Parts: sequence; C-alpha cells; structure tokens
Amino acid sequence: MNSKNISYKDTIAIGLMLFALFFGAGNLIFPPALGQASGTSFWPAIIGFLLTGVGLPLLGVLAIGLSGHEHLQSLANKINPTFSLVFTVILYLSIGPFFAIPRTATISYEIALLPFLSEVSGKFNTIGLLIFSIVFFTIVGWLSLNPNKIVGRIGKVLTPLLLTLILILLVVTLINPLDKPLAPIDGYTDNAFFKGFQEGYLTMDTLAAFVFGIIVINAIKDKGVTSKKGIAKATLQAGAIAAGALGLIYLGLGYLGSTTNFEGNGGAILTSAANAHFSIYGNLILGLAVLFACLTTAIGLITACASYFSNMFPRYSYKTLAIVFTIFSAAIANVGLNQLITISVPVLVAIYPLAIVLIFLTFADPLYKGRLEVYRWSLLFTGIVSVVDGIKAAGIPLEGLYNFFGQYIPLFNAGMGWLVPALVGVVIGYVISSIRKSDPTSLNKAS
Repeated sequence: MNSKNISYKDTIAIGLMLFALFFGAGNLIFPPALGQASGTSFWPAIIGFLLTGVGLPLLGVLAIGLSGHEHLQSLANKINPTFSLVFTVILYLSIGPFFAIPRTATISYEIALLPFLSEVSGKFNTIGLLIFSIVFFTIVGWLSLNPNKIVGRIGKVLTPLLLTLILILLVVTLINPLDKPLAPIDGYTDNAFFKGFQEGYLTMDTLAAFVFGIIVINAIKDKGVTSKKGIAKATLQAGAIAAGALGLIYLGLGYLGSTTNFEGNGGAILTSAANAHFSIYGNLILGLAVLFACLTTAIGLITACASYFSNMFPRYSYKTLAIVFTIFSAAIANVGLNQLITISVPVLVAIYPLAIVLIFLTFADPLYKGRLEVYRWSLLFTGIVSVVDGIKAAGIPLEGLYNFFGQYIPLFNAGMGWLVPALVGVVIGYVISSIRKSDPTSLNKAS
C-alpha cells in the first residue's frame, strides 16, 4: 500500500484512543492527593507531575514508534539480552498483576462502594473488599477469556460518561472551591517539583508507553501511512491530542485536591468532593462510571499480559495465564489501596529512571548513530543509582550508603540522583565507542 497522509478524522480518533489507553481510572486518584499534599506549592509540584504523567508517556510513544521495533524486548536488546528479558518481564508484571491490575479493584471499591459503607467498622470493610474483589475479578476473568466487541463498546460509552462527570466536577470546583490550600507537607516542603516528578511514576504511564506505542503505530499503518516521516507526523499529532486532554484533566484534579482539605488518599478526596458538590448522587454516578472504567482497564491489562507471557512460554496457553493472572490480581488487591501504593513505590522508583533514559536514548538515537556503548554505559550508571533509590524508598536502613550517594551524586537527596550519572554514561559510552571505532551498524546486529 502506498504511503499517504492520515486524515484529520483518523488523527482525532487515534488521539482519543491513545488518551483512553493512558487514562485508566487509577489516574484519577494521584493528582488530587498531590494537590492536597503540595498545598501552596501546588504549581511546581503539578508541573513535575505533568512531565512524568503526560510528557514522558508522549515521548515514549514517539520513541517506540520511530525506533522501528515491534516490541519492547527487541528495543531493549540494544543494551543486553538478559537486561532486555528482565526489564520487559518486570515492566509487564508492574503494569499487570503486581500493581496496576489489583489497583483497578481497590480503586473501584474505594470510589464506588466504600462511600456508602462509611459507618461500618474497619473489619467489615476488609471483608467487603474481599467479597468485592472476588466478584470484580470473576467478571474480569470471564470477559478476559473471550474478549470481544462488548468490552470496546462499554469503554466507548463509559469513558465519555466518566470524563463528562469529571469535567463538571472540575468546573464547579474552579467556580466554587471548597477550601483554601494548606501549607505543603512531606517532600513538597523543599522539593515540590522533584516530588511531583516522582509522584508521576505512580501513573505507570511511561512504562505503559512501551506497549501503547506499538498499538498506536499499528493503527496509523492500518490507515495506509507507511513512510517513517508520515508515521512520525501522525504519531505526534495524535499524541498531542492525548497529551493535551490528559494535561488538562490532571491539572484540574490537582487543583481540586489543593482546594479540598478532606482527609484520606486520592480516592477519598475525590469522592468527598463529589459528595460535597452533588451529595450522594455525585458519589453514585462517579462510582458507577469508575467501576466500569476499571473493569475495562483490568480486562485490557489481563489480555496484554497473558498474550505476552503465552508467547514467551508457549507451553502455557493464553487462557491458562489469563486465569492465573486474574486469581493472583484478586489476591494482591486485598492488601488495600494504600498498602498497594506503598509496596509499588520502591519498584517504580528503581525501574522508572531506566525507562525514562531508554526513551530519551531511543529518541536521540540518530544523534550518536546508535552506538551500543552509549546505551549500555548510560543505563548501567542509571541503574546503579535508581536501584539504590528503590532500596531507600523501601525503608531499608543503609544510611552510610545513602549519605555517600547524597554527598557525591547531585540531586540524590531530591530523588533525581540518576540524572547526572545517565548523562555521564552517555559521554563515556560515546568516547569509548569512538576510541574503539565502533561500527554504528552493529546496533542492528545486536537488535
């Protein structure tokens, strides 16, 4: 098929599809929590959050598309086959049964059901989550075994419903804010920008960009666009639509949190604000929309993970792995939303910088002619610091190591210690490759 320019209508459709892929219901809870915690330091915090929650996912989609690789593992082979395998597996497990899939159930429970159980005891809430997660994942598992157009149709109806309600809530909040911002707490007191940057890790959208980028590129090719320039242009246009929508919603949700002084996590802040503005009807409509949005998100993630691992381990069928991931996700969901987020933070802190650096290296590949040493040294130095960051986030007492890194590595105490080592690795890799007179075409052989 000859290459052609994509139509304006198709560009909008693909942009909205990308937005729907990134905007899972889980993304609703983090901006309000950031807004409340950052308080009067809201603007630097939300700018940092938007960089990792919107900017980096967009760059990730562009990078994976322009790289010409058909999947993440092939792209990461530039560094090392073992690294490629381990990194890809960790990424899929993170956006799958370890964190993201269980989170769909806990968020659904806290937003759709818990507001109506506010008077019951904590023990009953635990039992309620158990019963809810069993029912929730029974439905998810059944639909994941036979994915069909029904899931897509539900998403097309419920995503606009959810967005409409959120936009109404945000407009009302802008016109009539409930409270005034408080003083910033935790890391927002001294490093609001960097703290907001790290909070964006929790969306996991930069990790998901490696998967979603392939979907977008294939959708563009299906429209008859085959040239590299045409694909890049269409990806940029569709990505701009998705990024613009995500940015506005995140900004609005963050402002809602900064002007809402209700206690609790992001889900509790959102439901409290909906109740304050629209009484119990706001909770009911918001809860139903979030519930079905989480269902479709969970089905999509189960499908993606089961497909990937069934290709990796052909002896296990797609349906077998879908069932396993569904049961495992149901069990993990019962640790509760707050605990699930706490557990996920050290892992995300360790692997997110690797994903960020890999995106930028892929995006800038033509500048250094795909030299393998640049990838390897940069990712090596990044990984050393990010793993230490992850250990620190896990609360493991290694004060001597943390003090050493804090003294000699810039921005380490702000949670961005990997940045300078990544740049140093680029320089060292480039110098070494120049001394060895590396053949840039060796990149293709390694891939």
